[in-house]
Amino acid sequence: MPDLEVSIGGRAFSVSCQPGEEHFLRAAAQMLDNEAAPLVAQLGRIPEVRMLLMAGLMLADKTASVEDENRSLKARLAEIEARPAPEREKVEVPVVPPGLRETLAEIAARAEALAEAVEERAA
Repeated sequence: MPDLEVSIGGRAFSVSCQPGEEHFLRAAAQMLDNEAAPLVAQLGRIPEVRMLLMAGLMLADKTASVEDENRSLKARLAEIEARPAPEREKVEVPVVPPGLRETLAEIAARAEALAEAVEERAA
């Protein structure tokens, strides 16, 4: 089991953890230190137990707040997911009239004939 030294509130502590969990322990200690630092700055030298207790309670308060927000967001998401799906909007696409293709083919044929006549006169 690896032993790590962490600093909380300006004090060093030796802590053991499972192999591979060192990063998580350091992150948790940093979170606790972030809560302890203002306490030490405001109150000065306080007993370790009191500092750790107060920092832990402050961290627990933040965690409870995040958990409440998480529950609220999950409830809101469940409500949104439970709503019936909106009806799909019907989109109508105009249909090409049946005679239009023949008319366009005739116009294209006339244009080709005119282009050939112009080419013959130009040559």
